[in-house]
Amino acid sequence: MKTKVLMFGWEFPPHNSGGLGTACQGLTKALVAEKIEITFVLPKKNKDIDDSFLRIISPETSYMNFHRFDSPLSPYLGSTEYFRAISFSPGLVYGQSLFEEVLRYAIYGGNLAERETFDIIHAHDWLSFGAGIKAKERTGKQLVVHVHATEFDRGGGEGIDSRVYQIEKEGMEKADKVIVVSAFTKNIVIENYGISPEKIVVVHNGIDCFDCDFTSKNIHKIKEKGNKIVLFTGRITLQKGPDYFIRSAKEVLSCMDNVFFVLCGSGDMEQQIMEETAKLGISDRVLFTGFLRGERLQEMYRLADLFVMPSVSEPFGITPLEALASGTPVLISKQSGVSEVLYHALKVDFWDTREMANKIISALQYSPLSQCLCQEGLKELPKISWKNAARKCINIYTSLLS
Repeated sequence: MKTKVLMFGWEFPPHNSGGLGTACQGLTKALVAEKIEITFVLPKKNKDIDDSFLRIISPETSYMNFHRFDSPLSPYLGSTEYFRAISFSPGLVYGQSLFEEVLRYAIYGGNLAERETFDIIHAHDWLSFGAGIKAKERTGKQLVVHVHATEFDRGGGEGIDSRVYQIEKEGMEKADKVIVVSAFTKNIVIENYGISPEKIVVVHNGIDCFDCDFTSKNIHKIKEKGNKIVLFTGRITLQKGPDYFIRSAKEVLSCMDNVFFVLCGSGDMEQQIMEETAKLGISDRVLFTGFLRGERLQEMYRLADLFVMPSVSEPFGITPLEALASGTPVLISKQSGVSEVLYHALKVDFWDTREMANKIISALQYSPLSQCLCQEGLKELPKISWKNAARKCINIYTSLLS
């Protein structure tokens, strides 16, 4: 008998702004492959979500369907951005604040749960926790909450929003099991939210190696002239450490003049980072591409000589795995969950820009080091798979249902 899961999320490719959507897609794809039946609830009006993979299990049966909750909620949305979003939707009935809209999503989740047939509830991150709680209250079914990031990560050590914190804490307290994406996050949940360690299960994120394109084409003119490329990919926001990336770039460029630093992404610090780049006098060696996805992002991974993830607080971090899968060695922050499972990577404290610069220079100038990191890192990827993550989730479902 198939296990049926009612799953609440808040982003899904191709309309994702960060790693949460990628994680949801990878995990659900692997769960479906294990014959888990999923109803995925999403606060979106999107009609073109890529769920084609969900139809290939059987020609007669669909193992997953979407419920789209009409809402302006979107990933990494703050109160100011939310108010701006609803101002462009006159006449529509939305919450008058971000937190009112989160409550509206929760009520919708409870109402939907009464109409659906399922065995267990699975909610991803704080915007979805309320919906998961309401679904549990209405049906008595057990709840699993999946913590991809906490407010302490998003704040980057610069303070938290107490309202978000309370929603996160309530979700973890009322859940029957709490999934976290790393031991790094588990420690935050125990120390800052007071959740019992016995209630928490670490399920690392993964990657589908067979989805990656290893071919090389459309190589940039910069590379043709013999220059090196150092790549940052992610939201340009405090949590991801773009300021440390730029400061280390300054130190590298004081020793090497054939290096370009590329930032792929967008975020609230984008203008600030551009201004700091100008103040440091390295604007001619730093490129901003904006947010990239799909083949354009894959091309950037292949183009790079080194990928750097300097995150201040990274619950996991899928981008280094994507870079490795594209044949690019990686340097990652020690303050990340992925550092727990990736051994053939250069590692550094996010704040130590001098050491970060030293390791960048070593990787760029010493090709045997770079080749070893890449070759051995590729061998690790099959062990860091969504299939393994899905099977751990299934074990959690089974233990709760039994």
